[in-house]
Amino acid sequence: MRRDVFQGIADPTRREILNMVAHKSLNMDSVAEHFDVSRTAIYKHIKILTECGLVTVKQQGRERYCEAKLQKLGEVSDWIDQYRQFWETKLDALEKYLHELQNVSTPKNKKNKDHGKQK
Repeated sequence: MRRDVFQGIADPTRREILNMVAHKSLNMDSVAEHFDVSRTAIYKHIKILTECGLVTVKQQGRERYCEAKLQKLGEVSDWIDQYRQFWETKLDALEKYLHELQNVSTPKNKKNKDHGKQK
């Protein structure tokens, strides 16, 4: 089954695995040692990451090493960018509106009512 990158990053354990192997290639046992779940559970997470195209597993002698393939995260970045642009436009409009309100409520020629009064 082919999964998409969003399924790969949906789980916090998978995100942590991805973060670990992004820095250096690790064998399966080294990855599993960092978690308080069974090795089988970690292997299933790695399988999902592999199916998503975020991790490759390479055999080196008797060991299997996980390596990150982060190019696929570009899909996530592209998807997020459309919403970032949307919200930046909305927030820029809100900022402009708030500045306009502030300028209307505090004109520069407004005199302080307490000017000249002594307490």
